[in-house]
Parts: sequence; structure tokens; C-alpha cells
Amino acid sequence: MDTKKHALITGATSGIGYELAKLLAKEGYNLVLVARNEENLRQTAAEMEQFSSSIHTHIIPVDLFEKDAAQKVYDKTTELGITVNVLVNDAGQGEWGRFIKTELQREIDIVQLNIISLISLTKFYLREMVERNEGKILQLASSVSKAPSPYLSVYAATKAFVLSFTEALSEELKDTNVSITALQPGATDTDFFHKAKAENTVTYKETDLYSAEEVAQAGYDALMSGTTIISPGFMNKTQKVMNTIMPDSAIAANMHRQMESSMKEEGRENSSHPASQRERNSINSKKEGVNGDY
Repeated sequence: MDTKKHALITGATSGIGYELAKLLAKEGYNLVLVARNEENLRQTAAEMEQFSSSIHTHIIPVDLFEKDAAQKVYDKTTELGITVNVLVNDAGQGEWGRFIKTELQREIDIVQLNIISLISLTKFYLREMVERNEGKILQLASSVSKAPSPYLSVYAATKAFVLSFTEALSEELKDTNVSITALQPGATDTDFFHKAKAENTVTYKETDLYSAEEVAQAGYDALMSGTTIISPGFMNKTQKVMNTIMPDSAIAANMHRQMESSMKEEGRENSSHPASQRERNSINSKKEGVNGDY
């Protein structure tokens, strides 16, 4: 392993991004960690260097909700003379709720983060990878990439974009030594549901969520092998097959049931109730500063 190789990971301080950073560190990649909170980045960088004494880390505190953020990331790596051999576009958020009731600016911000920043970083680093004829990119798509999702309509649409974008680029790159991979995880036990205000959904309350570790491992393996699409987990794969058979209207109806609130009684969303173990774990993680920025 050439220890001069660098991997750049967005959303690197929590969840799937954090676990992917760990895997890359253990394989000897120097890391460029990108997130909003500088303190969390410094803590994550210190942790990553404990996994391998042969690597070094760079941190770039930047808010990828901002229009010029991706350019700032690219300019910084250029200034440092860093060649990015692996790009992981992990940062992403969603917003739960009926579209007519959610805030427009919040959803515009989600499009900026999930699509515009991802496109921009891909453009900047893919050009260099093709010129070198070497490199790998991992894009965080989702199991909802091909599932119209009421209550998560904008998020699901952004992930549909990510999947289509990745598949198209994979075809463009087929005559090169550069690969691009879309990771389509099912519902995963990260801070996503809390930031999306989706803690009361049927999916979050009643589904066995995948762990960030198992999703990251599947994504890492696919990234290294150059696989175009990876859907971790048996149930996730099964649902993906079903989605290719079912009409979109049936998929949307199924997702409606999964994403509606499990709090059936009027006003229960705001009532006090005992926290589940999953919720307690999330609260504890936040207090410890483990959950990160995207």
C-alpha cells in the first residue's frame, strides 16, 4: 500500500462516513476529513491516526450547504499539493414531512448538499483521476433511490439523482482505470433520522436498522473492487428486486406506510414517552460529540 495515497471523505465525523474513514485509515490511506465542526474534525482525525501510525490526516472545516464550499475544499487540497486517489461523497441530509408543510429553504439547502456539492466535488477530482488514469469514487445513494418516498420526497429525489448520475459516469469511465460506485444502504442506525425529524416514523421505530459499520464495509469492498452499485443486506436486496417488479404507484404507497408517523393519536408526537434504547443511544452519542455534521 502506497502510504502517500489520500482519501477525501465528506461527512467524516459520524455514521457511515466515519466508518469508511476508519476502514481507509486501516488500509494505510492518508485522510482528508471534511465536515462543518472543526472540533469534531480534530477529534476524528486523532482517532483515525490511532488506527494506523503510518498515516497522517488533514481536516477541512467547511459547510457543504454553502454554494462555494466544494470549490473551497478543492482549492485547499490543491494548495496542500494533495492528490486525491479516493473520493467519498458521504455528506447528506433529509427532511421528513408533507411537502406542503416543510420549509422551502431547508429543502433547497438539501439539494445544495446532496446534489450540487456532490456534483462539484466529483467534477473537480474526477478530471484529475481521468488525467492520471487512476482513482476511485464512492457516492452515497440510498435504498430510496428508486423508490418514490412520501414524507421524504425531496431527499429521495436527490438520491435518485445520485444513482442515475453515478450509473451514467460509470459508463463514461468504462475505458479507464477510474471507477465510481453508488452505495445504496437501507435504513441505517445513524443520526440521519434525528436530523430529518423522522424519529417517529414506522421505519425508525419498528425496523431493524442496519449498522453503520456493516454498510461501510459493504461500500468499501465495492469501492475497492470497482463495482458500480452495491445494496448491502439481504432485506435491502430483496426490496430492491421487488421495486423493479412493482409499479411506482405501489412503491410510493408502500413507502407512505413506512414513512408515516407511528404516533397515531393526535398530539402524541409532542407527548412525553419513554425513550427507546435506540433513542437513548443517539442522545448519548450526541452528548459525547460522536455524531457529526451531516
